[in-house]
Amino acid sequence: MSAMRQKTLTERDESSVEARACPERAERMPAAILSPTQAIRLPLQRRSASGFTLQKQRERASAFTLAELLVTVGVLVVLVFLASQLLNSAATVTTLGHKQMDVDSQSRQLLDRMAIDFAQMVKRSDVDYYLKSSSFATGAPTPAPACSPACSSVYSTGVRTLLQPGNDTIAFYSSVPGYYPSTGSQSPVSLVAYRINAQNKMERMGKGLLWNGAASAPNPAPVVFMPIPIASALPVAEQPPPPPGCGPTPTPTTTASPTPAWPNLADPTLSPTPDPSTEVIGPQVFRFEYYYLLKGQTDPINTATTYPSILGDTPWDTRICSCPPNPTQTPAPTPTPTCTPNATPTPPVICCHAAPEGMQDIAAVVVVIAVIDPKSKVLLSDATNPPQIAQVASQLIDWGNTACAGCPTQQEWQTTPGLLAAQWRAALDANSLGLPRPAISGIRVYERYFYLRPPVLLTP
Repeated sequence: MSAMRQKTLTERDESSVEARACPERAERMPAAILSPTQAIRLPLQRRSASGFTLQKQRERASAFTLAELLVTVGVLVVLVFLASQLLNSAATVTTLGHKQMDVDSQSRQLLDRMAIDFAQMVKRSDVDYYLKSSSFATGAPTPAPACSPACSSVYSTGVRTLLQPGNDTIAFYSSVPGYYPSTGSQSPVSLVAYRINAQNKMERMGKGLLWNGAASAPNPAPVVFMPIPIASALPVAEQPPPPPGCGPTPTPTTTASPTPAWPNLADPTLSPTPDPSTEVIGPQVFRFEYYYLLKGQTDPINTATTYPSILGDTPWDTRICSCPPNPTQTPAPTPTPTCTPNATPTPPVICCHAAPEGMQDIAAVVVVIAVIDPKSKVLLSDATNPPQIAQVASQLIDWGNTACAGCPTQQEWQTTPGLLAAQWRAALDANSLGLPRPAISGIRVYERYFYLRPPVLLTP
């Protein structure tokens, strides 16, 4: 029995040696033939060995090669570049949008103010208007062949010619509030004027007027009627006729007599400078031009002749230039104790349209302005002579200009709406002065029609 026990112990020792020599085999051996110590140690060794192997594998799997790092960095750089370009584009679009909104806001306020003033314009033939009239090159133009002799005599004595090269000026009476004198009886009428000042900014005059009979001195001037003009001399064609048969016949002249009530409108250098009734209404508006939309109408004498609506730069329809062969006699003779009126023919200025006469031929005043936003304006220098903003304004032609290279013809000017604004935009795009493109791109051109109501009073 002791021999059998010795044999068993010997087999266990051999098995232990084999297990140490070949652990894989030991793993396949049943635990019953292993010693208690070996049976406990073997699972711990397996767990330790397998844990060491998985940890090493994880460390190898979490690392990047140099090529992978280079690709990752390249993709990141591209993404950052695209994001920066997107942000720059968004900032540029936002800046341009803000510039456009600034210019639109200022232009809308100016044009809306003009709409109120034009809507309340006093349209009477016994008041004066300071309007440009560029259709005739001289004060005594050659009458049209179809004009009657009476009209020819009107034109030969001279019509009002107000050539306004460059920026225009307009002045008229309007039933809007203004800057009234501190004393006196205020009237509901103001003298309204628009022009570009010496600083290349648009200004508006709103001079509140006193009633004519309440003013005791020339200054402040009250509401004035013809033959006292606003700012320019009256030619013969616009002089009112004398009372028929009552007293000597006055001889009208083409000089500034009677003296214009506000000559500083025509000449900004005259006192007062600046006028206290004037304020800047468009600080970014540097170019101002206007012209007229003439009514389509039938010739009052030759009723078979109908004239279409056209555009023009003269505030009356020069196509209507005929008086009846036997002018109507007005007024009818009526004996009075002091004076016996004589029958006089209808003044040629009535049947031969040669003056504004209450704007009777004008359907609308068309205003065109050029505006630059403040951020773009700072890119233009004021140190040059003239300033660069004035140089830009000089590149924007007047309405009706046919002398420049590539300018429209007279017929194109008269029949094509929006042509002046198109010419201005083309000149800005050409940028012949070579000014900074961001500054030129900040300039906007606006055009608006201000329609007028018919005149309320037409008198000989």
